[in-house]
Amino acid sequence: MIDIYQPQNSLIHHENARVKVIYGLLYILTISLTPSGAWLTYLLYLTLISVGIILSRLDVKNFLIRSLISLPFVIAAFPLLFTGPEPRQQVVILDHLRFTISQPGMIKFASIAIKSWLSLMTAILLSSTTPFDQLLSALRQLGLPKLLVAILSLMWRYLSLMVDEARSLTRARDSRSAGHSNKGSLVWRAGVTGKMVGNLLLRSLERSERVYAAMASRGYSGEPLVLSSKPLTKREYGLLAAGTLLCILILMLAYQSK
Repeated sequence: MIDIYQPQNSLIHHENARVKVIYGLLYILTISLTPSGAWLTYLLYLTLISVGIILSRLDVKNFLIRSLISLPFVIAAFPLLFTGPEPRQQVVILDHLRFTISQPGMIKFASIAIKSWLSLMTAILLSSTTPFDQLLSALRQLGLPKLLVAILSLMWRYLSLMVDEARSLTRARDSRSAGHSNKGSLVWRAGVTGKMVGNLLLRSLERSERVYAAMASRGYSGEPLVLSSKPLTKREYGLLAAGTLLCILILMLAYQSK
C-alpha cells in the first residue's frame, strides 16, 4: 500500500492524532486567511513548520521534494501577473522580449504561491507523522460523516491497487519491447501508452469487484473500522488552546502590519 507515513521516535509522532488533525486544519485555515503581501507573517509560518520538521526528525530533502506538488497551484495563478490592475511595470528579458507585469498581480501571485506551499507542507507534515488509519479514526471521531471516511479509506486502498497494476503493466511492456523502448517513434509510444491506460482501467475494475466481494464475505457493511481512543487529556486540550491562541495572534499581527 502507498504510505507516506515515515516512522520516527519523536514527540510529534507520538502525539494524539486528533490533536494533530485539528491543529493542522487550523494552521492551514490561518494561512489561507492571511492577507496577501504579509511577508514577515509568511516567514513566521515557515519557521513554525521548520520547527515541526526538526522535532519530527523527518528527512528534509524528501520533505521538500514532496512539497513540489504545489507547483500546479502556482501555475494556475500565473496569469495574475498579466491581468492584475495598475500600476504596471515593464520587464525586459531580452532585447526583443518585453513583458508588462502588474505590480498588485505580482504580489498576489507570490502570495498564492507561498501560501499554497506552506499549506501543502503542513499537510505533508501531518501525513508523514500520522499513520493513515489513525488519520481516518481521528476524522471519524471529530465528526466527519462515516460515508466520507469510507470513501477516503477505499480511495487510498484502491489507489495502491492501481499503482501495483500499473507497475505490472510497465514490466510487461518493457519485457516485450526490448528493441523498441528507446527507438520507437512518438506515435508508437503514444499508442502503447493509450493501450496501457485502457488495460489499467479494465484491470482496476475487475480487481475492485474481487476486492469488494472479499470484503463483503468478511462482514463489511459500509462502516469503516476505526480505532478506539481515549478522551483527550488536559495536556492535549492545553496544546489545542495554545495552538488556537497562536494562530489568532499571528492573524492579528498579519492584519496590523498591512
